[in-house]
Amino acid sequence: MRASLDGLRILILEDEFLIAMDIEQLCRDYGALNVVIARDLTEIEQQDVAAQFDVAIVDLMLSGVSTLQFASRLREAGIPFVFASGYSDTNEIKKSFPGVRLVTKPYSGDDLVEAVAACRRTPLS
Repeated sequence: MRASLDGLRILILEDEFLIAMDIEQLCRDYGALNVVIARDLTEIEQQDVAAQFDVAIVDLMLSGVSTLQFASRLREAGIPFVFASGYSDTNEIKKSFPGVRLVTKPYSGDDLVEAVAACRRTPLS
């Protein structure tokens, strides 16, 4: 059965332009209602993400800045998310964000979509 993102409002935190565009199109192809890309944390920090998004796809580093504090805000706001990153040290992520899936780059589109769909179905810790 094909994973679905039908009707979801998705935030993508990704600083690589082409990757961000690919993820955006992938989400739309799988039914996402609205997809917003932030390439820098300053683009999204002051926004009420809980009111605007159902789920997020978070790269661990945006232009050399860690997104872990922002990910903590997402968790506090009750917004499910997945990490999508080429970052290789997963110990800190597993310790700080148990149960949050890390999809490592390079990843297939199906892997990413399944992770997003699954995190939406799984309650946050």
